[in-house]
Amino acid sequence: MSYGSHYTVLKKECIDTLTEKAPTDVKSYYADLTFGGGGHSFEFLYRNPLFNVRSTDQDPDALKNGNARIESEGMLGRIKLINTNFVHFAEMIREHSPEVFEAGGFQGILLDLGVSSHHFDEATRGFSFRFDGPLDMRMNHESDEFLTAAEIVNTYDEKDLKRIFEEYGEEKNARKIAMKIVEERKVKSIETTKELENIVFHCYPKEHRYGKTNPSTRVFQALRLEVNRELEVLSNTITQLIPLLKMNGRIAIISFHSLEDRIVKNVFRDSMALTELPVEVLTKKPILPTEEEISHNSRSRSAKLRILERIEVKKDKNKYKY
Repeated sequence: MSYGSHYTVLKKECIDTLTEKAPTDVKSYYADLTFGGGGHSFEFLYRNPLFNVRSTDQDPDALKNGNARIESEGMLGRIKLINTNFVHFAEMIREHSPEVFEAGGFQGILLDLGVSSHHFDEATRGFSFRFDGPLDMRMNHESDEFLTAAEIVNTYDEKDLKRIFEEYGEEKNARKIAMKIVEERKVKSIETTKELENIVFHCYPKEHRYGKTNPSTRVFQALRLEVNRELEVLSNTITQLIPLLKMNGRIAIISFHSLEDRIVKNVFRDSMALTELPVEVLTKKPILPTEEEISHNSRSRSAKLRILERIEVKKDKNKYKY
């Protein structure tokens, strides 16, 4: 399956921030832990011939497309694309890329937590209710490590469905939707995106069904987070990345909803309390897309960028830069 086009969110802001302190006379290493369509990774490569990239993705479509693009653009010597969930990145990079640590570590590490346009636009992946497709939602759809959305919808009890809709989707009608799902699946297994959308749609009062946001949006978000354990993985990953940074190296994380942003904000803040590896948060408030970017890609609207830098000495008070 081909990998569709993907708009690279906050590209200039990310690349400018992460390359600001890069040396001009020796190699610098960058990590893009969410390769996707390769927009951020290749922008590092285009920016400076001394920049090298170590990227990860777990999506077979992204890996196939990415490796083909790396070869076609003659970048095989400067970028490695690793097939893994980014929670394993620290372990894998230490084992397979000693050259990064010989150079002192990464100059910059990037995570773009947004779901690729490819996932939303490809019906067979089951991420979107815009198309009728199987309720899958796994980032790695060839792996049996995670349950599909259909398996969750058809096997979780009412209490657990209500919990994930409330916690991960911030859905006010979580109880009613969970009850209706359990009721409907007794008659027929819920297997497609449109079947689930129809159930959620009719759990809303008629006057609330046709607003700016589709009633199913929050339920689909909650299921995607549960399927891929995204919040758990994010929390476990950030603190593992700090020791991979060289001095004055930075981590930049783009999030797309409040749950992710809250985790990034809190882990960054808590990391400043560490004395072994002093860090500084550079963003008092997240960096947001410009109106121009939003006009070109409406999905950028909810993006938030936060930045952390490894420093030599812990500061008494944090001095926000951005």
